[in-house]
Amino acid sequence: MKFLGQAKNLISEIDIFWDNISRSALVFRTGMNNYLDGKTKRFQSDLKDIRKLESDTDVMRREIKYKLYSHMLIPESRGDVLGLLETTDNVVDSIKKVLLQFDIERPEIPDSMKDEFKELTQLSVNTVDEMVLASRAFFREISIVNDHINKVHYYEHEADKIEEDLKRKSFTSKAIKTLSWKVQLRYFVERLARVSDEAEAVCDRLSVYVIKRSF
Repeated sequence: MKFLGQAKNLISEIDIFWDNISRSALVFRTGMNNYLDGKTKRFQSDLKDIRKLESDTDVMRREIKYKLYSHMLIPESRGDVLGLLETTDNVVDSIKKVLLQFDIERPEIPDSMKDEFKELTQLSVNTVDEMVLASRAFFREISIVNDHINKVHYYEHEADKIEEDLKRKSFTSKAIKTLSWKVQLRYFVERLARVSDEAEAVCDRLSVYVIKRSF
């Protein structure tokens, strides 16, 4: 009975871990919107929030790892769970780095591109949201995991389209006059899109775990 209680407690801690990932995605969207709308103080608050969320998530991952091995919990899929948590942690790290780099470089985003920057951000947030749903389902209702993974692939593909369009505009727009500005914009577009790439990488790993569990 003690073992079952420990396992349930661990699942609850993993749920809190996913909650943090979801909150990170929300802060990411709010932070980018505030930056693009010129709301500097609010953006700074978002950056502070994402720093704490990233730090807390990292601590949680280490604590869950310790409990997985020290208490020998869910031994049949312990390695899979740890791999899932570690790759998911990369998503939050990527979000933090994006907002931090915006704060450091303060790139000027042309008005004509702001809506697409927001759209790219939203698509990346959508991939993270669906990744979290897929990950939760892995522990509770494995039959629907692939439904969410398919949505992640869809949103990531749509993000790729916006990424390409923004990069082309960066180098063809007459309003963006210097090469350094063009290159900087291209860099930030890639950083935003990387969030969706990281979420898709988690789901690629998760789809393998689902196949393993089916045998």
